[in-house]
Amino acid sequence: MPGVALSRWTMSYFAAALAWLVAAEALMAAGFGYPAAPFEAPETLVLVHIITIGWLSLLMCGALFQFVPVLVARPLYSDRLPLPTLACLLGGLIALLAGFLRMTTETGASGAPFAIASILLGAGFALALWNLGRTLWAARPLPLPARFVVVGLFSLAATVLLGIVFSLTLGGLATAAHAIEVTTHGLPIHVVAGLAGWLTFSAVGVSYRLLAMFMLAPELDGPGTRGAFYLGTAALAIAIPGGVAAICASGNVAVSLVAASLPGLAAAGLYGRDVVHLYRARKRRVIELNSRMAGVALAGLGATVATGIALLAAGAFVRHLGVVVFLVAFAWLSTLGLAKLYKIVAFVTWLECYGPVLGKTTTPRVQDLVVEGRAGKWFVLFSTAVWCGAGALAIDRPFIFRLSAAAMLIATLGIAVHLLRTRRLANVAPTLRIPKGVQPPHLLVCRAQHP
Repeated sequence: MPGVALSRWTMSYFAAALAWLVAAEALMAAGFGYPAAPFEAPETLVLVHIITIGWLSLLMCGALFQFVPVLVARPLYSDRLPLPTLACLLGGLIALLAGFLRMTTETGASGAPFAIASILLGAGFALALWNLGRTLWAARPLPLPARFVVVGLFSLAATVLLGIVFSLTLGGLATAAHAIEVTTHGLPIHVVAGLAGWLTFSAVGVSYRLLAMFMLAPELDGPGTRGAFYLGTAALAIAIPGGVAAICASGNVAVSLVAASLPGLAAAGLYGRDVVHLYRARKRRVIELNSRMAGVALAGLGATVATGIALLAAGAFVRHLGVVVFLVAFAWLSTLGLAKLYKIVAFVTWLECYGPVLGKTTTPRVQDLVVEGRAGKWFVLFSTAVWCGAGALAIDRPFIFRLSAAAMLIATLGIAVHLLRTRRLANVAPTLRIPKGVQPPHLLVCRAQHP
């Protein structure tokens, strides 16, 4: 599709995100953090924030900078802001990790790393919110998938604000009573805002558009899809601002979370029904690897919800909270992220290289940039290892969990090699690789095209 604007720094976000994922998996394989350390231990906090900020948030930001303009058919507000945004996020994450590691020493927490992290992460996410927000604001009225992203961005703002309060309180820089109360009781809200609001709700919005686009299925805007949006938004409103209000009023935050779970489960059910409809209504008969693995991720989301309900019914949810968080992060978000990354890298690379000469010379197809038969085994290994790791956590077998994490690491490296080959056009037949008028792509930077 010539004329589609490409985000200049999206590939840099993807590369940084993959590097952090590899680091997280290596740490898990080495026995760093949970389950070798308690869930609230500084080592676990290091691991959790590498995954949620370094891997998932950078991946999501990179994807949104590229695909929010696709959702709303308008160019990104600024193609220059993503680079300083990335620099702030990377610097802030490193400072945050330094603060957590400082907590493991005898001298305890130091305010300086947490203050620096608050400034840099706050600035980085504020730049992302400004850039994406201005893009969305200019495109009103918004299509339904973009509205999911808007709610995800509000959840990101809440996640960041809560994180700043936590950081300043842990660093001894915030001593107000409400700040201490929120830090003491607000971790569940922080988790819900980040995993369910920012990452999941944004992923749902983007997936509605990408699944329809890549499978040639009709876009959905019916009562069920709107129901998923309104119920999910209501659930997040009850859990996040409602939960914070409950804490400040010395109420029970658990009441807000339980109340939010009811519309949240209904929204998840409606989303699942929509996805099944997209697969059934597709015009593309052969389902590509990215769509097959997206289906695996969506099945993982359903299995995660079922696991959470079963644990609640058995009165074991708190004891196995680590299992649920692990499944959300890897069986759902990471599997979906890697699946879509595999397609997005090929799609963007094809647009960058061959879009400008389409119709002027013979060009390869998008699928010619990848070799799904070879890449598929790494996705199967990753998904299998994730579920083995979850099982090991459930039965308290740390060594098996470490082996599973090592398998996840190997699978991720295998997928990364395929992404690198795609970006280097290594899978394209030599006669089609670099026709006249085509420039080879840079590894980390896209040559921006404007419609």
